Amino acid sequence: MRILVVGAGGVGSAVPAIAQRRAFFDHLVIADVDEGRARRAVEGLGEPDRFSAATVDASDPSAVENLIRDARADVVLNAVDPRFNLPIFDAAFACRTAYLDMAMTLSGPGRLLGDDQFAQAGRWEEAGLLALVGIGVEPGASDVFARYAADHLFSAIDEVGVRDGADLRVEGYDFAPTFSIWTTIEECLNPPLVWERARGHFTTEPFSEPETFVFPEGIGPVECVNVEHEEVVLIPRWVDCDRVTFKYGLGDEFIEVLRTLHKLGLDSTEPVRVRDVEVAPRDVVAAALPDPATLGDRMTGRTCAGTYVTGTGKDGTPRAVYLFHIVDNEWSMREYGHQAVVWQTAINPVIALELLAEGTWKGAGVLGPEAFDAVPFLDKLADYGSPHGIEERAPTR
Repeated sequence: MRILVVGAGGVGSAVPAIAQRRAFFDHLVIADVDEGRARRAVEGLGEPDRFSAATVDASDPSAVENLIRDARADVVLNAVDPRFNLPIFDAAFACRTAYLDMAMTLSGPGRLLGDDQFAQAGRWEEAGLLALVGIGVEPGASDVFARYAADHLFSAIDEVGVRDGADLRVEGYDFAPTFSIWTTIEECLNPPLVWERARGHFTTEPFSEPETFVFPEGIGPVECVNVEHEEVVLIPRWVDCDRVTFKYGLGDEFIEVLRTLHKLGLDSTEPVRVRDVEVAPRDVVAAALPDPATLGDRMTGRTCAGTYVTGTGKDGTPRAVYLFHIVDNEWSMREYGHQAVVWQTAINPVIALELLAEGTWKGAGVLGPEAFDAVPFLDKLADYGSPHGIEERAPTR
């Protein structure tokens, strides 16, 4: 397998570091609009025969097509902001190349997350090509957990609730997001999405329905709020349940910062003129904040991604289970040189690539992680040295 990774930000740069320890691929090219950043992602790996860098403008489908062909890629992994999904998605189809991403196309008036990609599912299926969408950690591992719960733990599911929390701290910064602020603003300030069998998809107010969720292994209670996220679109397509939600443990300070950005119009992606330059306010915010990929040495603590499932167990009694994955920043920095949040995101597409290379996962069309058997993925997660956990909770009914 020959792999092209588009995007050498935090997650994209962690992908080759994780993949290096596996033998399922022949060559990996990582490309970025900043060739220096792409080069830095591979130069320390010491394997020029397996890894190389390139430059590409992800907004230009023709440029991406040319790079796919030059790299002789069998699969393209999209590791850039979801605003660039369609140019990469379309270029992969034009080159008849498999495609993976970690976040789906953006929502808009009358349009759900991923609608622009699912609208093309028929032609991908007819061509016998696979677009595996939403295969980061959330969405991604969280969706795999939902599939596993449906297949192995429950006879009927009331709610699949993705819950994300952490006890991470960044020394030396009053405010330093550990993931892309561009994507975080998009997710958190859009109206959150909820799905119910009786109502379909509907939205609520940003930061609505706060609940205190107790995260495992000593992370403890964290207040979580509704956020727009792909799982609410993906999970009902393949998992039989009555309700799907996504809640994120943002914290009061983070929420207030996001509200202030929105109040001032600094969350906008529409360019404004500043003297003789046009620039999007959100891009200015992202440029003014530290690059999340560079924060690892200043971070302490753990990040937890997981899926809380309630319903009826296989034995016919009420059951509640939290399936989760925890990464300690000290461990990921020591073992891989990448901070916990980006490492936890990057490991999932690497595992998916290995399952595709083996032929363990296969399919055609635009498919989410729920469309595949969860067990091989979870086995790989343990094989990579970072197993998931399952915690029984007291049923609420």
